[in-house]
Amino acid sequence: MAAATAAICAEFYIIKADGTGRAFAQALREAVARGVEVSLIYDAIGCFDTPSSYFQQLQAAGVRCLPFNKPAFSRLHWLDIRDHRKMVIVDGTTAFLGGLNIGDEYAGYGDSYERWRDVGIRLDGPAAGELQRLFRRTWGQTGGVGIPGQHVPPALPAGDADVIIINGSPHHNRPLIRNSFRLAVAGAVDRIRIITPYFLPGPRVVRTLLRAVRRGAQVRMILPSISDVPFMQMMSRAYLKPLMAAGVEVYARQGTILHAKVMLIDGRWVTLGSANLDFRSFHRNFEINVIIDNQAFGAQMEALFEEELPLSKRLSLVDHMRATWFERFLAWLLAPLSRFL
Repeated sequence: MAAATAAICAEFYIIKADGTGRAFAQALREAVARGVEVSLIYDAIGCFDTPSSYFQQLQAAGVRCLPFNKPAFSRLHWLDIRDHRKMVIVDGTTAFLGGLNIGDEYAGYGDSYERWRDVGIRLDGPAAGELQRLFRRTWGQTGGVGIPGQHVPPALPAGDADVIIINGSPHHNRPLIRNSFRLAVAGAVDRIRIITPYFLPGPRVVRTLLRAVRRGAQVRMILPSISDVPFMQMMSRAYLKPLMAAGVEVYARQGTILHAKVMLIDGRWVTLGSANLDFRSFHRNFEINVIIDNQAFGAQMEALFEEELPLSKRLSLVDHMRATWFERFLAWLLAPLSRFL
């Protein structure tokens, strides 16, 4: 952002007013002071705990701030629709996206339960321009004034990676995010690697994974050992049981809270972004994922996965399904709400 010359477009589910949030705000203010046009979309519910003064000060400095789906009595039925994207586009040529919100827990600095494990990506080239156009569309649909990033430099030439952007939205008749996951798994020949913080995929994704196992593909999944949403872990048992029984290897990442969302197919086909493997990401949220087909990048992601395995504990089916009567009752009680968790 410090190198931006024309426009910065940022869109986040959570922006906190902690040290990382203050550094982010300072970078935006400095960009405005250099004459850069800065536009920010933030989710009104995701930023519920963020003081309104944080955004007021940005607005006063010249940053155009737009809350997504601000609660209103006239449309309470839309309260559950959230903007779960996390991305920044600089000058229409460079983009950052992934699972990282703006907050100290996403800032790295080693394993701990205060510093989460997450993954993001930088994209340079035409894909950044496509994300810029997507941001403009969301800006207009949310009631923003003007066209963000209208005066940006020409797009960079394409590189050697094939990139597809998956724009998930509850307005789509078919869940594009879920279908992209199923398509990836259906095309697997040798191995599937999954890292996800929440696993409520629904029966269709489970059946697609089971078919991959029957074809002979090795499936390994890394989930969190401790979740920031504990109910999700209880609910996931029902989906993990048939997979583990079929031979899917499931690991629990130790020492931190896992928040990364990555799938790697056959060592070269990668999908990552903001979407979880759950009903909310499939049906209720605005999400942004990218699919990248590139051998070199696939090797990087394979190395990342292998780096996580020694830090994770493999779960046995017996141990994983062991639960107290209260946990089983709570999972049964919450089952009808799984689409909203």
